[in-house]
Amino acid sequence: MTAQHTQAIHVRGLEKSYGDLRVLRGVDFTVARGGIFALLGSNGAGKTTVVKILSTLLRADAGTAVVNGFDVATQAAKVRESISLTGQFAAVDEILTGRENLVLVARLRHLRNPGTIADDLLRRFSLTEAGGRRVATYSGGMRRRLDIAMSLIGDPPVIVLDEPTTGLDPQARIEVWQAVRELAEQGTTVLLTTQYLDEAEHLADRIAILHQGRIIVNGTLAELKRLLPPATVEYVEKQPTLEEVFLSLVGDGGSGSGSGTNTTPATTSAPARTSKEHP
Repeated sequence: MTAQHTQAIHVRGLEKSYGDLRVLRGVDFTVARGGIFALLGSNGAGKTTVVKILSTLLRADAGTAVVNGFDVATQAAKVRESISLTGQFAAVDEILTGRENLVLVARLRHLRNPGTIADDLLRRFSLTEAGGRRVATYSGGMRRRLDIAMSLIGDPPVIVLDEPTTGLDPQARIEVWQAVRELAEQGTTVLLTTQYLDEAEHLADRIAILHQGRIIVNGTLAELKRLLPPATVEYVEKQPTLEEVFLSLVGDGGSGSGSGTNTTPATTSAPARTSKEHP
């Protein structure tokens, strides 16, 4: 299989300026089909600019970008048919119910059986029980999951998530993470932009760090960790992480219903081997 068929996104030499401000200074990366690729960077690094170029909302000054085999500059309509973009804030209608939001989008896309499509997505994202409720009553995590579900109507092969967990509480973030993992497991290619280090660490197959308009490193989590000096090994008592404490008290949060807590306290495990960097 050729590289063109194994790559869902191929970016080379992207440049973009706003007046004298150079936002992108030659960005290069590729995203494999069916993988989760995290574009990591601080505010102002250029992540959203990359997303806008890939989704044909903005034209690059230089460089090329190919999405699902189509050039974003010369085949914009084909690119838009191939992707779905979920922005930083949930684009849902709070007056409608969750199911009505999904049916509306399916009808706008002129798809057959919009009700069946809506019911399937509600089930896929654990929102069936909430489907008949107005979205105004949803939690932040439920709204974001509904927003992602709406993005999948029409089965786009590539979905772009621009900082999908910004402003969400810890339990809502975990719900969205689970939804993103399931997308990749079912074959959807995910390009994720985030400024949260733990989000990239938990989700991504590959991570690229965008800094001052350039990709300064790109690799798997293991490859990135090897960039640091070798570690020494010491024996220390392993303490539970804050995430383990949180989940032991409130449950895994996977259903988004807010019920079903686990009151078993977190306990300290036996001494374990951990690593410590050289000073």
